[in-house]
Amino acid sequence: MSERSANPVDVHVGARVRLRRLMLRMSQDKLGERLGVTFQQIQKYERGANRVSASRLWGMAAVLDVPVQYFFEGLDEKAFANGFSDNDQTPMVYDFINSPDGVQLAAAFSRITDQKVRRQVLQLVRALSEESDKTEDK
Repeated sequence: MSERSANPVDVHVGARVRLRRLMLRMSQDKLGERLGVTFQQIQKYERGANRVSASRLWGMAAVLDVPVQYFFEGLDEKAFANGFSDNDQTPMVYDFINSPDGVQLAAAFSRITDQKVRRQVLQLVRALSEESDKTEDK
């Protein structure tokens, strides 16, 4: 990993901050105001360009109403030891989370409490993506 590239752990934490903030429909300005930093600083945290200190992470957890460990959920120690692995789909997940549609879909999906319905939605999305793949191949 070069000196200038963001650390994958910082990117992961930042993506989780962004996801939770968007799920709460909170602006970067509002989060920054509640934490006593500028919205530009929030942008840097969310991109992983700046590391979040332990005390700031503690404050973010309180403002975003999540436990501190929320920011590390999904973090695979082996995958992040030396950056992303060749077969790691994490960058694709970050792209999804950072898109407006991805955030809205994740927020809506997380509100579905019935596991059977969640599986049905997943099956529908898989079927639609397979159909889309077939159409693109033509």
